[in-house]
Amino acid sequence: APTLGVIGRLGGIGARPEQIGLVSDSDGAVTAISVALKLADMQSKGDRLPGDVIIATHICPNAPTQPHKPVPFMGSPVDIATMNRHEIDPEMDAVLSIDTTKGNRVANWMGFAITPTAKEGWLLRISEDLLNIMETVTGRAPRVCPITTQDITPYGNDLHHINSIMQPTTATDKPVVGIAITTEVPVPGCGTGASHPTDIEEAARYCLEVAKMFGKDACTLYDEDEWKNITERYGALKHLQTLGNA
Repeated sequence: APTLGVIGRLGGIGARPEQIGLVSDSDGAVTAISVALKLADMQSKGDRLPGDVIIATHICPNAPTQPHKPVPFMGSPVDIATMNRHEIDPEMDAVLSIDTTKGNRVANWMGFAITPTAKEGWLLRISEDLLNIMETVTGRAPRVCPITTQDITPYGNDLHHINSIMQPTTATDKPVVGIAITTEVPVPGCGTGASHPTDIEEAARYCLEVAKMFGKDACTLYDEDEWKNITERYGALKHLQTLGNA
């Protein structure tokens, strides 16, 4: 059975000593850990998923902050390349990357949204299976977070990124979809009192439902025949997974 990776992306869960308490940027970690706890609880009661799920995140209570427009970002004491080495497992056949995505003006609704699938430098069409699952989980029309080619390039190349949600795609050849936890207005990642349990729960429930369907080959993140056609016609874009020419 296929293996799904669930990665909680963030700079840190806290920005001490500048900020007291849990910061908005923590949502990725909290969601990923919630998925892990729910899976463990299900397994203890005999509800085993047909496929494996590998969950990775990191916990830092005193991460730095950094300037970013329209609102400040959370930094991280660990560089993104190191995080990718620890968070990406070769056994993952596909990856869901969860990240607080509130510091922008393009994904402006409460709840969560999914991104188009990224694979080897390509932005692919949005998975119909993922849209269907989102409709079932939320009971509303699916929401898609717009991302650009810049967002799927590595940090450190002096280009603007919406956030680190798509950074796992720079370190794997497997398909990656972002799970963006969003708000109606820009909210700083270092803001406290800004995490919404209902949104985190909904995103975690969505990841769990995707894991159920993915494990029994009832959900795909991309069309393999279309991927073959794309690469035969236009070739590889793997250079976008690198820092490029300095």
